[in-house]
Amino acid sequence: MGQVRVRGLGKAYKRYAHKRGRFLEWLGARPQHELRWVLRDITFDVDAGEAVGIVGANGAGKSTLLKLIAGTTRATLGSVELLGSVSALLELGIGFHFEFTGRENVYMAGSIRGLRPAQIASHMAGIEEFAEIGDYFDQPLRTYSSGMQVRLAFSIATVTRPEVLIVDEALSVGDAYFAHKSFDRIRRFREQGTTLLFVSHNPGAVKTLCDRAVLIDEGQMIRDDTPDAVLDYYNAMIAVQKSDYDIRQTELETGHRSTRSGTQAAVVEDIELLSGDQPIRALRVGDSATIRVMVRSRSEIPSLTAGILIRDRLGNDVFGTNTHHMRAQAPYLAPGAQAAVEFRFASLQLGTGTYSVTIALHTGDSHVASNYDWWDRALVFRIVADESVPTFIGVARMEVTANWTGGALPS
Repeated sequence: MGQVRVRGLGKAYKRYAHKRGRFLEWLGARPQHELRWVLRDITFDVDAGEAVGIVGANGAGKSTLLKLIAGTTRATLGSVELLGSVSALLELGIGFHFEFTGRENVYMAGSIRGLRPAQIASHMAGIEEFAEIGDYFDQPLRTYSSGMQVRLAFSIATVTRPEVLIVDEALSVGDAYFAHKSFDRIRRFREQGTTLLFVSHNPGAVKTLCDRAVLIDEGQMIRDDTPDAVLDYYNAMIAVQKSDYDIRQTELETGHRSTRSGTQAAVVEDIELLSGDQPIRALRVGDSATIRVMVRSRSEIPSLTAGILIRDRLGNDVFGTNTHHMRAQAPYLAPGAQAAVEFRFASLQLGTGTYSVTIALHTGDSHVASNYDWWDRALVFRIVADESVPTFIGVARMEVTANWTGGALPS
């Protein structure tokens, strides 16, 4: 039975600053390159007969992961252990010669898989019948459409039931009829015990074919769970990224205009909303977040207070506080000194919608007496829905449970 063991898998490519760098290294010079990591620290198991979907955005590293597992690309770090016969359908055209006919490519692909000519000949009729490309089977591959190439590649890869089947997004290139036909074959293989690794952007296919799903983002494994849980998380992540882009585009188009006032004895030089260390403009309900404020003093300020105020899209105050009330003593600031303050939210329990952050620099508990810098709408961000959180309305999420008791019995 087929099994897959992936441990600490990583892949990096060398990036040279100039064309002669590779040659200089070959001559024995010090390294002329830097490593660009496309995958890092990927670890998971696929048990015999299990089906795992690999999901993620374009460029996340999904196809590279499958190539490393299939052995067509060498890993920089980590290891892959495969138990059982393996068949892989990866990039379109991989392993084909475009001047050979379809029939000749079957012989070439079969020999690469370790089959003898007599074995290949015994499967030829089945491959030709399943591919359904007619007279093109004996025509050069360069005359094929991309869909015809998929038909031939899939027919070769699945002519016998492998113990491990690895399928990239190649089936998305084919026509709907052949896609249905291919998924039926994969489904039958699954029923017979084939272990499946499957990359797809089609959530329906992942939910139908797979027992688990693994989410890859920017070369790292983000989540390994049931297909429903992973796809819900992925969809929320996409919504966050789209909202983040929309808000940043709006800021560029409007010039980020807002109202500021104060003596300017201390000024806010920058403000960012962070998720971890990454600046962001959109979060899911309940995500952790940090508001980082960069400050520069223009006069001597022994004791500075920084405050934040979150408002909804109508301008209503949602939450506000400052470092004086939080007993977070600022350092002494000489003229020209810089400082940073971070307001950390372990869980930002706001309702879906758009919010703004106002920043204030002053002394004491209020900006009324000594206002250095008051910046309205210094930053705008959006909260998007999280599929794992029950729907609610309003600007604040409250922890609540509901239980039914009683009820009339049917007469």
